[in-house]
Amino acid sequence: MNNLLSYITWDVSPKIFSIFGIDINWYGTLFAAAFVVGFLLMKKTFKMDKVPLGYLDSLAVYVFFGTFIGARLGHCLFYEPAYYLSNPLEMILPIKHYESGWKFIGYRGLASHGAAIGIQIAIWLHARKTKLPALWSLDRIVLVVTLAGVFIRTGNLFNSEIYGNVTSLPWGFVFMREGEMLPKHPTQIYEALAYLILFVLLYITFIKTKEKRSGLIFGLFLAVLFAARFLIEFVKEPQEIWEQNMVINMGQILSIPFIIEGIIILYLCAKGKLKNTLDITKLQIKNKKK
Repeated sequence: MNNLLSYITWDVSPKIFSIFGIDINWYGTLFAAAFVVGFLLMKKTFKMDKVPLGYLDSLAVYVFFGTFIGARLGHCLFYEPAYYLSNPLEMILPIKHYESGWKFIGYRGLASHGAAIGIQIAIWLHARKTKLPALWSLDRIVLVVTLAGVFIRTGNLFNSEIYGNVTSLPWGFVFMREGEMLPKHPTQIYEALAYLILFVLLYITFIKTKEKRSGLIFGLFLAVLFAARFLIEFVKEPQEIWEQNMVINMGQILSIPFIIEGIIILYLCAKGKLKNTLDITKLQIKNKKK
């Protein structure tokens, strides 16, 4: 680490250690930790309202697939539609076709905006199946999503990816592993801190508004998180070459509908249009019949 008054040299390995030839990376470990911590947090909120934990198990499955499918399709269709529509197998399978043949490469490219859409669809489907109100679930799942964002952006920092433009600020990072020679905005840290502050705000609001929170937490999440994302994008490097000459990039364009959705939900909450329709008795009876 060089003089902090000028910049910070970032040359940290993304790998924690290897065991039996398998690399254990910071990103994967933090991603897994986000799921574990998130599940424990959701378990706590379910117990607070005396909702049978069987519903949490099914909700976790729906959200997992909604997140992954939404994030993957979001990247393919928002950022590289021409390529992936011409190579649909690569959209759904962790493979890529080279001149030498097919090769396993894992899923390279996941979009958070796609994940946000996927989660909402998954929870709507879960609500139709179980009768557990969608807004009730969304008010809780966004607590997990916000906290997971802190873990994931920290993982991005260890991977030396998704960083910002050149800066002269003293906390600029020189990402040596990416071959950078100039300090860049550590936008991974900006986002992680923004999400951490938002998580604290949402959790405090969640605890203090038990009888009035239906949709409130979800609306705050959408409006604040995507507004923060929109602003941070101004100092972030474009993810794709074709974004370089855009006034606002694709990430900002995709954030706008979520900000509007959040504002509408908050307005409906203020007008008392969104009610908590959770009936614990019916849920408990249904759970016993399973």
